Amino acid sequence: MNLKEANELFRRAIIKAYFEPQLLKMDYRKSTVKHPAIGDDGLTVDSILHLYFDVVTGNDYPDGDEWFSVEYIFPHSIKLHDSLKGPDYFTTLSVSEGKHYWRHRELVRFKYGKSKKLQESLEFLDKKYKELSKGLHDSGVVNQLD
Repeated sequence: MNLKEANELFRRAIIKAYFEPQLLKMDYRKSTVKHPAIGDDGLTVDSILHLYFDVVTGNDYPDGDEWFSVEYIFPHSIKLHDSLKGPDYFTTLSVSEGKHYWRHRELVRFKYGKSKKLQESLEFLDKKYKELSKGLHDSGVVNQLD
């Protein structure tokens, strides 16, 4: 098994064994929205914003067993207020010709050398979800949805 395969396998295992079960205990549920590039199911709280684990990006790094990326997806091809655009909030993700979703990416480091930071990483994921969801609700964009 090469480094990429080992890191992907380890990331998938820690997500399935720890992060997903813990988030499901915190009122998250499986999402019915499919991510255009990530094959695994996502999670959601309010069916407005969806969380996906990216086990492939950076899996060829020597420390790839210490972190993974997550994407928060707002799966609507509508205009967002300028205050919600940019690397701190949302950028576009093309899904089909002329259509896009809005996404936010974060790197989650759940291990520093021998020190595991699973609880801190879980809290970060949830805090970021709530922050992005609040921004969408406060902007009024959620009221534009069908």
